[in-house]
Amino acid sequence: MAADSNDEVLGEIVGRGVVKPEWIDYNGHMNVAYYVLAFDHAVDELWAHIGITNDYIDKTRGSTFAVECHITYQRELLPDAPYVVTAQLLAYDAKRIHQFQRMYHAQEKFLAATAEWMNLHVDLNVRKVTPWPESVIANLGGIAGRQAGSPYPEEAGRRMRIREPIYTLEPAGRTST
Repeated sequence: MAADSNDEVLGEIVGRGVVKPEWIDYNGHMNVAYYVLAFDHAVDELWAHIGITNDYIDKTRGSTFAVECHITYQRELLPDAPYVVTAQLLAYDAKRIHQFQRMYHAQEKFLAATAEWMNLHVDLNVRKVTPWPESVIANLGGIAGRQAGSPYPEEAGRRMRIREPIYTLEPAGRTST
């Protein structure tokens, strides 16, 4: 079933909220900065599900850094709109997570936005990338098992571009398509 269907949300629910009046911009809808904020808070909830909590950070000095994020805006959220954020693991290894989030209108179930993240596990004492503890790897495996067979998000890995530009500055070695 498609992600924008009226009866299904894809991924594990990791966040809920309501669009606050102070999040509304001059266009009368949720400002882009607050989509990022809502997604970031949902990342924290995903971390709690896998064992990266404040207690974990305090005791082990292990944490995560975001190294890349790509947001797509699908449909506007208006003042007081309830939303839900889901997470889907796209990949992980000993030190990294590639995850995908979807933000839905909680009542109408339409897809409002997506966020794709690459996060690293780091040792805060030396501020270097370090392997996940075994407990986190086990928790990631549990989530991955529950998501087995889920469709790969259409928005993941997209390249930002204008299909038929009037002007384009291409990187060296790349030609327009």
